[in-house]
Amino acid sequence: MRIAIVDDGVLVAAGERESMNNTDIFLIAMTIIFSVPYLIWRLARIDYYAPLVVVQILCGILLGPGILGVALPQVYATVFSAPVIQALNGIAWWAVMLFVWIAGIELDLKQVWIQRRECGITAGLALGMPLAFGSAAAVGLLAWRSGWIGSAAAPWQFVLGVGMACAVTALPILLLLMEKLGILRQPLGQRTLRYASLDDVAIWGVLAVILVDWERVGLQAAFLLLFAPVAWLFRQLMQRVPESDRWYLGLIWLALCGFAADRAGLHFMVGAFLSGAVIDRQWFEQKHLDLLRHHVLLVVMPVFFLSTGLRTHWTVGGGAVFIAAGVLLVAAVGGKLAGIQLAGRVLGWARGEAATIGWLLQTKALIMIIFVNILLDKHLITSDTFTALLLMAVASTMLTVPMVAPRLRALALGSDKANLDAVEN
Repeated sequence: MRIAIVDDGVLVAAGERESMNNTDIFLIAMTIIFSVPYLIWRLARIDYYAPLVVVQILCGILLGPGILGVALPQVYATVFSAPVIQALNGIAWWAVMLFVWIAGIELDLKQVWIQRRECGITAGLALGMPLAFGSAAAVGLLAWRSGWIGSAAAPWQFVLGVGMACAVTALPILLLLMEKLGILRQPLGQRTLRYASLDDVAIWGVLAVILVDWERVGLQAAFLLLFAPVAWLFRQLMQRVPESDRWYLGLIWLALCGFAADRAGLHFMVGAFLSGAVIDRQWFEQKHLDLLRHHVLLVVMPVFFLSTGLRTHWTVGGGAVFIAAGVLLVAAVGGKLAGIQLAGRVLGWARGEAATIGWLLQTKALIMIIFVNILLDKHLITSDTFTALLLMAVASTMLTVPMVAPRLRALALGSDKANLDAVEN
């Protein structure tokens, strides 16, 4: 049966003249979004190297205009038509707002404050070193060739944005990977979460600086000033209602904060993070919060990954994009490991701990992708830079488990040997 694309954008089967409306095409797109990554992940058995979310991101790239759009332009134009993309974007926006909101709730700044010296030194070096390395790589990209910096970006915004993308650690993905490795509730896992939590706060603070709009700086300042007293009132309300009501109030609060931040010229993701950060994790049962995070990842986040892939481009050339991704990967991985090694020496950590924590903090996939989506939305980077950063994030995240698992075994063996020696002595 021959399929043709007619002027009104619907699929028509020659001979039958039956058309598929936008709802049909949307459901075809949803079927692709949920089936293709899962089948690849399950049948190829690559869970050790790549969690399902990473495969979903890679499939988003494959289904984007740079690959599917070039190989099968008619199929791409039909399945991912403007009305379908608009519908997918709406789901993706809410999905990622929920995810960032949950990440904000899961911040445990009380424990960070108790261990503030260790956390401050470690988180500062874990963020500062890859930020410096990544910024240097960004300067190199600007000197190499055009096509990387966005139309609305000053050079400092581009350099700081790319540098920060290299420094990001994805706290939600870190939780998933540490749960898989069996160290989430162990002392090493809890320490790593504290370092990542502090860096999460810094990420959104740096993003706010990058997004400062001098034409609307007064509005942005007013948002930040008003947020504190309104958040205090919201917290008073949340403490007076049962958990069942807190979920509804939290979602209303999320939508309002996202709207207010976006209208102020920051970004709705900044508002989403702040809305979660002022909520105490203890107000919800941990199992309920974990279940919500898993369900968001299962039900709606795959749509965000697909919509992310649809934004990838290769206009400066595929080879150049891959070279840029490789340079950024070296900067991100090298900077993070160097920073953690230095922190380990300053704080006197046991042998092997710094390398293990350094590789754990390489997880970037979700928060970094959200971060660079914002940079792309604000035209601070181009689609080519976005694609290079996306490839870097995927590669960095895929390295985590293979590099950490043998190191955890070595640490366990070393601990067992030390305990045995102590008993014998």
